Amino acid sequence: MNKDDIQYIFELPMKVRDYEVDSEGIVNNAVYLHYLEHTRHEFCEWAGLSFREMHSRGIDPVLSKVEIEYKHPLGLGESMVSKLAVGRKGPLFVFIQDIYKPDGTPVVKAKVKVATLVNGRLSRGEELFSHFEKYLK
Repeated sequence: MNKDDIQYIFELPMKVRDYEVDSEGIVNNAVYLHYLEHTRHEFCEWAGLSFREMHSRGIDPVLSKVEIEYKHPLGLGESMVSKLAVGRKGPLFVFIQDIYKPDGTPVVKAKVKVATLVNGRLSRGEELFSHFEKYLK
């Protein structure tokens, strides 16, 4: 999936909370990983399979790799829109996840690779494919 031709399939508006900023009044770099994870969880639920349901079936998506590029900081109370597209590379699901300010200013650009464990063993991800195939790019 080429990051230049992204067709986002899911968007989640969010707002910076007071405990997410550091002493400089900006969002701490690690908090962006939480925003990205929250977006993936909400996407999965929207697509019909919550993380709770996956886990109860013995299916656990786990991070394999995260590439993140910080573009513009957010501060306390600022709004954002977290956008997501998903593809597949072999057994991995590849999420292109970008966060923007409401005016379109890019905040974070990320590529997240996710592997699938089934009953604790690495899988080819087929257990999730049927739920996500119509969203794959």
